Amino acid sequence: MSRRDRTLGLLGGGQLGRMFTTAARTMGFDVLVLDPDPNAPASHFATQHLCAAYDDPQALNTLVQSCRAITTEFENVPASTLSALATQVTVRPGARAVAIVQDRIQEKSFLRDQGFPVGPFQIAKNSEDFAQVIKDIKYPAIIKTARFGYDGKGQVRVESAAEADNAVRQRPDLLPCILEEVVPLRLEISVILARTAAGDIAPWPVAENRHHHGILDVTIAPARIREELDNRARKMAGEIADCLEYVGVMAVEFFVTGIDQLLVNEIAPRPHNSGHYTLDACITSQFEQQVRVLCDLPLGSTEQLRPAAMINLLGDLWQEGTPPWPVVFHEPEAKLHLYGKESPRPGRKMGHITVLGPSANEALERALRLKNTLAAGTPSAS
Repeated sequence: MSRRDRTLGLLGGGQLGRMFTTAARTMGFDVLVLDPDPNAPASHFATQHLCAAYDDPQALNTLVQSCRAITTEFENVPASTLSALATQVTVRPGARAVAIVQDRIQEKSFLRDQGFPVGPFQIAKNSEDFAQVIKDIKYPAIIKTARFGYDGKGQVRVESAAEADNAVRQRPDLLPCILEEVVPLRLEISVILARTAAGDIAPWPVAENRHHHGILDVTIAPARIREELDNRARKMAGEIADCLEYVGVMAVEFFVTGIDQLLVNEIAPRPHNSGHYTLDACITSQFEQQVRVLCDLPLGSTEQLRPAAMINLLGDLWQEGTPPWPVVFHEPEAKLHLYGKESPRPGRKMGHITVLGPSANEALERALRLKNTLAAGTPSAS
């Protein structure tokens, strides 16, 4: 195998890229990471770090000349960059799918037009549109900027038309946007799946998610839901992937309302935070599968070997210094994953812990106990 045949390109060097790079290196591949951050977490494991902008001609040419295939670790890489690269080298996922998903207006319109269930929403491309749609939506509602919003960023909850108008007057950067009615949530779940170029789909077990201030806090897998709902969520996620002609690993986030009614919330064209449990609890992790799809290798089994709960570690934990990690190591079925980020900030994802157990409830109980102990900064009681 030539050097080019065993080299993969990655656009984005965050924690998702770090875990992809670790999987790829373990499987015998070299990885070139393009990221403008000189301290990008993925660069610690990359064969080479191209520290440049995502549209830098020289860096993109290096990827084309050096790599058999290129992928991305986040949805905000310019779709035009993916499209240009795809004329010279294999790029997965493709520019069309990423362009739809990286813009909330396009994403919601696509889902609605394809017949997938979504909550009530209105589109505002400018201030004139917004002045009208705030009269047409029911409150409470959430303003979501069309682009570059994640982990609760670019979102504002409003209780009335007057409050919505005031929010955009204070933050004109929110436009263009969608305005979503707040739906009565019973549960939030997600489906992570892989889809090959031939259209084969392999989903992992449905995950149950809890958020705090718009950021994923805890994931429980498998989700504690009825089998019929589990099957319906995985089927719908696969249908969305087919409609997008998606190739790679992706996530579909769902709201569950009423008597197991599913509403599609968002699509992520990449591995997802709620799929991190697959690193420790499944035969094939979402990151190994990303490598497999990128390189046209057979899909690995997505079977889950043990129930698991995953908790995110945010920068808030570092306020009093380095958290007491021995607490985690004293839990025999806990796995600590740190992302190598130098500057802990409140709300910044610094790592995660996955805890296994004989049942989802027991794994969750252990994970929450660890979370509370770390937050308190004291040793865990055995």
